[in-house]
Amino acid sequence: MEKQAYFYGTGRRKTAVARVKLVPGTGAIIVNGVPYEELITRVELRRRVLQPLVATESMGKYNVICKVEGGGISAQGGAISHGIARALVVVDEKSKDALRKAGLLTRDSREKERKKPGLKRARKATQYTKR
Repeated sequence: MEKQAYFYGTGRRKTAVARVKLVPGTGAIIVNGVPYEELITRVELRRRVLQPLVATESMGKYNVICKVEGGGISAQGGAISHGIARALVVVDEKSKDALRKAGLLTRDSREKERKKPGLKRARKATQYTKR
């Protein structure tokens, strides 16, 4: 493997897209120019972001620089996790099995269902009246 300045991965979840760069470093995670602790306040979302690094035992080996746009905070956390997992596969092909087993390489394809005509939301209809 030749020396490279950084490793790139794109992650997606709902309507969020995360562009992730892994740079050899101390383990800092920067999202949209700020530390991820400021942007992602919920503990379970922070755990989801760190999951690929924990699964491949590479905590503290790489700095993660990420730009994420679209979606809400939950979708953005999932997109960052997906992007980190894809970038880790670029770093080391052997980590693919561990990431696949943890389910981190599969894109979560669930999207919001469209609103149907005559209904209030995608499936909610007005209450049926007999008389």
